[in-house]
Amino acid sequence: MPICATFASQLFDSMTIHKEGYATIAVTALVLGVLNLIVLFFLRESLPWLCWLIMGISVALWLFIISFFRIPNRQLTINDNEIVCPADGKVVVIEETVDEEYFKDKRLQVSIFMSPANVHVNRYPTDGEVVYSKYHKGKFLVAWHPKSSTDNERHSIVISKNGKEYLVKQIAGALAKRIVNYSKPGDMAKQGEEFGFIKFGSRVDLLLPPGTKILVEKEQNVKGGVTVLGRWS
Repeated sequence: MPICATFASQLFDSMTIHKEGYATIAVTALVLGVLNLIVLFFLRESLPWLCWLIMGISVALWLFIISFFRIPNRQLTINDNEIVCPADGKVVVIEETVDEEYFKDKRLQVSIFMSPANVHVNRYPTDGEVVYSKYHKGKFLVAWHPKSSTDNERHSIVISKNGKEYLVKQIAGALAKRIVNYSKPGDMAKQGEEFGFIKFGSRVDLLLPPGTKILVEKEQNVKGGVTVLGRWS
């Protein structure tokens, strides 16, 4: 228990909790609290060790749920000529592709996979104007599946900056069942500010203009709003 208390103290000192997590955290605490009261009532005398085990697992699970909705305090990268990563995670795709949704031509795709342990806040890669925002129903294939980009539930936004446009796509995974997106056409994007959130593991794709200089590599771990993903050509 002292270890959990130390972890909880460090957790709360270095972050805030995302508003999308309030209800989930509260419901989890209620369910785990009721479960532990039932276990204590029936097993306190006969199996005290089991009561402590279940209590320890419950605290660890609750802290994990809290950590999933964390917003770490970090120094964001602000640079007008650079494109910052929209999410925490691992770069899993860097390739040329044909966009069938908006551009209808070739784009440079960079995809970031977010595990349940990653921060799931999504941030604007650059300043600009939101000119397109659309939600698509779909499947829940694992986020690294090649067809997840086009077949899964997803939400796409397009940002226009100095005559150039790029698309950011939030993609649900096998566990992620809810995509939250706050952007609407006409909004002014500000580099590093939040535009959405995806719950429990997912992926974010960027479709950039051909010729964009990419500064990350496949398998590289990146931080949303911090790691520079690319630079305008």
